[in-house]
Amino acid sequence: MDTLKEKIPAASDLDSEALDYHKSFPAGKLGIFPTKPATTQHDLALAYTPGVAAPCLEIQKDPYKSYTYTNKGNLVAVISNGTSILGLGNIGALAGKPVMEGKGLLFKILGGIDAIDIEIDARDVDDFCNTVKNISPSFGGINLEDIKAPECFAIEKRLKEELDIPVMHDDQHGTAIITSAALMNAMEIAGKKAEDVKLTVNGAGSAAIACTRMFMKIGIRKKNIIMCDSKGVVRKDRTDINEFKREFATDIDAHTLDEAIEGSDIFAGFSKGGILKDSMVRKMAVNPIILALANPYPEIGYKEAKAARPDALIATGRSDDPNQVNNVIAFPYVFRGALDTRATGINDEMKLAAAKAISGLAKEPVPDTVKKAYNMTESDYGPDYFIPKALDPRLLKTVSTAVAKAAIESGAARKNITDWDAYASGLGKYEKYRTV
Repeated sequence: MDTLKEKIPAASDLDSEALDYHKSFPAGKLGIFPTKPATTQHDLALAYTPGVAAPCLEIQKDPYKSYTYTNKGNLVAVISNGTSILGLGNIGALAGKPVMEGKGLLFKILGGIDAIDIEIDARDVDDFCNTVKNISPSFGGINLEDIKAPECFAIEKRLKEELDIPVMHDDQHGTAIITSAALMNAMEIAGKKAEDVKLTVNGAGSAAIACTRMFMKIGIRKKNIIMCDSKGVVRKDRTDINEFKREFATDIDAHTLDEAIEGSDIFAGFSKGGILKDSMVRKMAVNPIILALANPYPEIGYKEAKAARPDALIATGRSDDPNQVNNVIAFPYVFRGALDTRATGINDEMKLAAAKAISGLAKEPVPDTVKKAYNMTESDYGPDYFIPKALDPRLLKTVSTAVAKAAIESGAARKNITDWDAYASGLGKYEKYRTV
């Protein structure tokens, strides 16, 4: 097993502050608090015995009433086995718990969704899936997190087939939603058409494959895509690639990233820091789009890429660069819309609706509160602003509503919404959690 000591740099002031933050009372970042009165004998008689028998029997007669009488409809499980934690790698289920708690915190403060982190010490796909399936009745949705490829593909596929609640591997689909939103806007600003662009993808793991699949759904042609992994171009004549990489194997006459990127309109990186060189960027087409998304260090730094190609449109995963691509812009609101319609899953229509809603929001005037929070001097839609900021409060209503509508229109919803103004207005009740 990889160790934290091998993966992270020497302790910094931020590390020390983070440790103090996490250990201060109460330890961790999540807690459980009552939502009903429990101060009198009568309250307790309603909350527990004997009153609790009534909702139990109602649910026994009709399991769907669990959404009426319990917190199931607003409860998501954040589940991981710790095999691919952030930039730390395979550090184990327990060591990944702070990350899962953090994901739960983001669900609550941004989407008003209660989330419980569950760390499963299982590497075997069957063991993992059986555990999730057995605990699934408690939850309205399952957010899979930080599970290494290729197991993550099999796990998600199986759970989506066997469960009747939304299941989403955020490393795949949350990333795909926000990168697609960014890419749609970047292509528009750069004057490029999806059907014409040449795309080079560096990285062939879960995020890269999910994003590339979604890029095709927004119009990029498969024949114009070259995918590279750590050994070079994913070619049809290679015998060392799995079934998921083979989906994007090419017979083009290129073997290295340096060869593949020549003339490319878009570079999408899901790999490691520093791998994209100045010389490679200079080989790209006019107005190149660079999505350098390796964390915490991108494939090429924003300033370095701008110096090499002043005409480039650049996004990274860093909050200190313009155009931060961050899954937090998508996942709380995708689940919010899915939960509110009691959807049986999160389908392509819902993911595309989320991407288009995020894309559209970037074109609207930025609220003063967001400008102040990010110390923004330039906030007009353009090369330095084509993705909404992660703390933009408008995301809650805009994206959640788009996802809820798509769930209903695509047949995934079990609950209909007819008054969309009232729905959007009602989402405002969750904004209070941002200031907790």
